[in-house]
Amino acid sequence: MHKIESRNVDFFYGETQALHDISLSMKENTVTALIGPSGCGKSTYLRLLNRMNDLIDNTRMEGSILIDQKDIYLKNTNVDDLRKNVGMVFQKPNPFPKTIYENVAYGLRVNGIEDKKIIEERVVTSIEQVALWDEVKDKLKKSAFELSGGQQQRLCIARALAIQPSVLLMDEPTSALDPISTSKIEELIHELKNQYTIVIVTHNMQQAARVSDNTAFFYMGKLIEYDKTKTIFTKPAIKQTEDYITGRFG
Repeated sequence: MHKIESRNVDFFYGETQALHDISLSMKENTVTALIGPSGCGKSTYLRLLNRMNDLIDNTRMEGSILIDQKDIYLKNTNVDDLRKNVGMVFQKPNPFPKTIYENVAYGLRVNGIEDKKIIEERVVTSIEQVALWDEVKDKLKKSAFELSGGQQQRLCIARALAIQPSVLLMDEPTSALDPISTSKIEELIHELKNQYTIVIVTHNMQQAARVSDNTAFFYMGKLIEYDKTKTIFTKPAIKQTEDYITGRFG
């Protein structure tokens, strides 16, 4: 079953067309990497999947995007519910100026969960899911800013998981991290795809090859090629894809 489906999506910032006729389907419990040079539309496309572009003035989308076979751009869509189901992790770790515990609990409270036992269970489970529990279990009352960059990013992923989404969007989640933290996040992506459908924007070709099942190559707002990652990296059908992957341009 297709978890996410885009059909003929065009997107405009004012008069400027940023995406042209993007049709793309992603299956449940897979990792899809979006690759391409800066400014090619991959982050714009990612933000369409939880309607983050709605927050930018004078933008419009044409076409349709379905998650679980429901069009998320219909007028009656509850955007808060959509964003609960479609979590997001950003390029730079962005913990709140709160304790480690409260960073993860915050999303639950905002979503109306008041039961302390449920909050505690979800906080612990989410921190365990991101393989951070052993490192922070004795520091839950300390500021999240005391953690290293890699730990902060895993905490931000835990915060996204606490509200139990089914889709996780990651916008270059390791670009600000060192190689060891990066490999921990990549291992984590492998683990998480058993429970979530993950879409990751990355500039790092090796990372796309390591973590994803499928890869979409964007160029100048167009989807040039989309296939299994192994095929994209070993036998791309389109020369432009091959040129980008082998570093001839981009």
